[in-house]
Amino acid sequence: MKIKLGVLAAAIPLALTTLTGCDMTDNGSDVPSAGTSTSSDAADKVEGVSSGIYELIGVKGKTSDSRATVTECAGKDPDKYFRVLHPWSFTPAAPDDLEVAMERLRAALPKRGWKIVEYGPDTSKNKNLRLTADNDTKKASVHIVQMAKDNPPMLSVDVVSGCYQVPEGQQVEHF
Repeated sequence: MKIKLGVLAAAIPLALTTLTGCDMTDNGSDVPSAGTSTSSDAADKVEGVSSGIYELIGVKGKTSDSRATVTECAGKDPDKYFRVLHPWSFTPAAPDDLEVAMERLRAALPKRGWKIVEYGPDTSKNKNLRLTADNDTKKASVHIVQMAKDNPPMLSVDVVSGCYQVPEGQQVEHF
């Protein structure tokens, strides 16, 4: 399945600016610290977090084929600090399962260590249902948008890490 370009273009800046509310250790910036890691190890970790979220959906459907990407930590040296963003979408096999999937996520995420920090309709004309949750242990946030009026209806999911620092003597790999 292809991700709609407009959805992705809107989702990435939104994810990078709004998913900074974790209660993780803060090193003086708005983005919480996620510790030390190489870019590829951090991307694997974030994709693993995405897989765990997918498992919570609990209905049949298809996911987009997307990979994690490395982004900058605002105000920090881009050769030493980075964040990982993994945007993907889920399209249920039956359109009626979209609401079921979102409700399962809302119920299951807190049981898995996620703190829901936002839940409700957005201000778009479609009044898409949005859910934002933070997980201090995983050092990640997730932003999920239920796009019920899209054709096909789908969930847009953005998982984003806190700000990592590469190990001493290494540089950030951008991909």
